[in-house]
Amino acid sequence: MSNAHLLATQLCPFGPMTDQTPAVRRVVPRQARAQACVEAILEAAAQILESGGEAAFNTNAIAERAGVSIGAIYRYFPDKQAILVAMSQREQARIDEAAPAGADGQAADRTMIRAFLRAFDGRRVARRAAVRAQLAISDPKALAAGFDRLPPVLDAEGRPLTPVQRFVLSRAIHGAMRAAVLEDQPFLHSQELEDELVRLGRAYLGLRRQSQ
Repeated sequence: MSNAHLLATQLCPFGPMTDQTPAVRRVVPRQARAQACVEAILEAAAQILESGGEAAFNTNAIAERAGVSIGAIYRYFPDKQAILVAMSQREQARIDEAAPAGADGQAADRTMIRAFLRAFDGRRVARRAAVRAQLAISDPKALAAGFDRLPPVLDAEGRPLTPVQRFVLSRAIHGAMRAAVLEDQPFLHSQELEDELVRLGRAYLGLRRQSQ
């Protein structure tokens, strides 16, 4: 496994999901019809947030936009905060899918960073609200334990990073990406930010500059 791939495993934007991640759904959809209903709810929520902001974000508006009943929403989600958390976790799962291998010959670390920066299909308002909701329920100790279970990362000399080095590397990149979202930085989707985050991780490991 390459250093770029191992580095990618450290870059989970909310920290690795663990078995201690709080449940946000009353009922887990298992049939295709139920899953489609939940997807419609999450998509409607994102559209409302993006067009009207958090002031327009309520279950009545979500139900109307999704074409479902209020009862259908509360069947799966206890409140609108749980909808935001589910949106965040759905995007995290999509980002995780990008980690195993770089797309189109891309290095895995760049693939992971790009997937995060381009998450939520560019919906900045919905994204900020979802990230804030996820952070509000996250247990810092559980997140730290998730990072601790990730594969070891080697520096350019083949030496495993110490716990302190792993902490600094993962939180530096993780923190910069999260801050760009929460601060609504105009360069969030820029190539320059992506390049600088990739450079940060590789430079810390002492890796030579790569073109991918």
